[in-house]
Parts: sequence; C-alpha cells; structure tokens
Amino acid sequence: MAAYLFCLTTGGGVPLFTRSKPDLKPLPYPVIGSLNGVHMFGANHDANLVSTTTEHTKLVWRVYHDSITLIVISVDQRASDSQLQRFLDNVFNSMVLLLGLDELITIKNVERLKRDLRSCYRLIDCLMESSEMYGDVTGCVDVIVCQEQLILQDYLDSFVNSADSTFGCLLVSGKVAVATTKWWDLTGQEMYLLSLLARVLPPGSSKDIPVYLPHGSPNVPHRLLNFQILQGVEVCVLCGPTPSLTEVETELLDRYWRPSMESLRSCLRINLRGFPSNITVHIGVLGLIIMNVDLHKCLGTVHPLSSEESQKQGKSLSIARRRDILRSFYQSVTGTVFPPTPGTTPPEVVENGHGDGLASESPVEPHTEFVHSALDTYVIGEDHKCYATREGPYQIYVLFSKDVPKYALRSISMTTLSSLTKDKLF
Repeated sequence: MAAYLFCLTTGGGVPLFTRSKPDLKPLPYPVIGSLNGVHMFGANHDANLVSTTTEHTKLVWRVYHDSITLIVISVDQRASDSQLQRFLDNVFNSMVLLLGLDELITIKNVERLKRDLRSCYRLIDCLMESSEMYGDVTGCVDVIVCQEQLILQDYLDSFVNSADSTFGCLLVSGKVAVATTKWWDLTGQEMYLLSLLARVLPPGSSKDIPVYLPHGSPNVPHRLLNFQILQGVEVCVLCGPTPSLTEVETELLDRYWRPSMESLRSCLRINLRGFPSNITVHIGVLGLIIMNVDLHKCLGTVHPLSSEESQKQGKSLSIARRRDILRSFYQSVTGTVFPPTPGTTPPEVVENGHGDGLASESPVEPHTEFVHSALDTYVIGEDHKCYATREGPYQIYVLFSKDVPKYALRSISMTTLSSLTKDKLF
C-alpha cells in the first residue's frame, strides 16, 4: 500500500528518515522538502492539508503532537485516506514503542534522534510490506485457534506468573495462540505492534528489549522478554526490572514448556488454516476474516479447506489474489456499510497536535452512507463473490468461489461463523 514514507520535524522540516519499497528509486530531498513545504504553507494559513491525489499516486500528511510530521505516498489508487492514516498511526506508534513518546515530543538533539530511529526501521519496513496477516487493516491482533487452547493457556498462565508478570502471550508463526487476561486488556494496536516486533527481531533463542506501550505507558518502559520454544513458536512476557532474562531462560522456560511440545507442534500444523481440522467449512469458501471486536482479535486465512478439498476445488483464484480481494472487501465495508471498529476513531485534538500524550489509532471514513444500521452486505465479482455479516461482537467477511449461488451466501457465512465461535475458542 505504501510506496514512500517520510518522517520530518514539524517545526523545522528537518528530515529524520525516509523509507521506500525496495524496487523504487529514492525521491530527492528537494521533492521531500516541497511536499513538507506545501503542508506547512497550508498550516500557516489556517488550512490543514490532509491528503491529495495525482494521476498515479495518493499522498497523506499527518502531524503528531506538533513535533513529528509523517508523509506517505501510495501508488494504490484504491487506498483510502483512513487506511493510509491508520498506516501512519502504526508507524508513529512503532516509534513510540521503541523510543518512548517523550523523546519524540521533546526533540533536544536531532542527530541523536536520527540515530535512535534506526532501531525502528525493521518494524516500519515490515509495516510497508504486503503482509499475510490482517492486523494492519483491522486494527486487531492476528490469532490462531487450536484444539489445545485450554492446555496451552494453563502452561502460559503458570509460566507468566512464575516470571512475576500478568502480561504474556504465545505466538505461533507471529499469531497469538493464547494470551493472559491482562494481555487482552491492551489495545488492538499495542497487541498488533508487539506481535509484529517479535516477528522482525533478529534470530535468537531469547531477547530482552525495553518497550513503551503507546496507549498504556508511552513514557515509562517495560521489558519485553521473548523466547523461542520451537521454530515458529515464541512466548512473550511484559515485565518490570525483575526477573533477569537468564533466570527465566534457565529456571522457568524448560520446566513449563517442555511438557507442551506435542501441543505446540499440533498448533504449527494448522498455521496456514488458522483453525482446527475438525471445524469444516463449505467447499466454496476461498478465504475469510473473522473478528471479535470486543477483544480486538482477528483470524484471517486464504487456506480454509483441507488439502484434499482444495485439490477438488481447483485453483480458481491464486493465493495472492484471494488475499487482495479479502483486504479490499474488508476496507470497503468497514466505516461505510458497517460502523467503524470500536476504538479506531481518535479524538480530533490528536489531529491538530494537541493531544493528551497518548498516540491514538487512525480514523476511518464517517459511517454516514446509510441512515440505518446494516447487518449484512455482499459483492458479486466476475470470478468471485464476497459476503459480510455481523452478530454481537463478531464480524465475518467471506470470500466465495463464483460457483456458489447468491442465495446460499448468507447461510454459509452464518454457519461458518457459528462453527468458529460456538465453543468460545475465538
């Protein structure tokens, strides 16, 4: 979605960093200066320049706390202002996550800040890449649902308590398999960024990193302890000054997680599908996103069928196209047909730079297209069909093959939703 990203100081327009897709040539600094200059010109004349479009690109500006200005250029004409603003919010909160809010608001030494911001590059570059997950568009954390959930929850709770903490989660290929109650109390954006950080950390069996919670603790750091249990399986704990990384690794890790190895391997086997094999879906389902908006969870997959069913179905749509359709369908529905996900519309004061010290999540387009509250919607394409429905805290977005009749879309969607939520696994 994002082709170029620029970060500058708001007061002086000093470039702090630039990032771009690997296959694109960097833009010269005079162009970057012009993009910032037109925004500053508008601000000096009481005009807030939010976005503009050219023949092939879309540009969005966003100022944070009268200190940091972010500019994004997208070559995707389908990208809306809200999507790009959410991206910029994720970028800014990635900077808060690793540096803290004070260092970004009160810039004492620009050159030192430039050096410090290099620690954010891995996370920011990952935000710019096309992801196999959906947390960047949903504002929720990606999860996996496994049959061993209750067993793994006991292991996790015991391990986290022994590490003198109440915040912890188990990640399977970057997706949350289980988490403590306090971890689910974090905002969707915090959980998403912490999971993403675990994915981009350098390889290693154990890591100890200071992090700031962008919403809960933007100025006081916590320690993120990260341990690799198996290839693709990690456990994360947020804690204070104690215990040490060595103590947890040598005294607790093996004791609590060695008995769980078979359960963890079972979770790895369903990673692509995202839910247990005993939960069946209609053979016409090519992909789905299901959300629990109360708990800020989302499960997205474009491999909903077993390998045998996939072979019977044939390759009607490539995996990349399925993912692209699902993302586009979600983005077209949320904020227009469906109301925005709770917690994603920040106070207006953050936009003009006079917030209360907390970096908020991005806004979405006003939910004003319809005077009534829609519960279902669908789209018919040349080579696919899509259906979305919501019930209570749940929303489900389903991608179907073109052969599924229109009258069956709702019943299949509701049956799929019921199958994934009836045992409260999600």
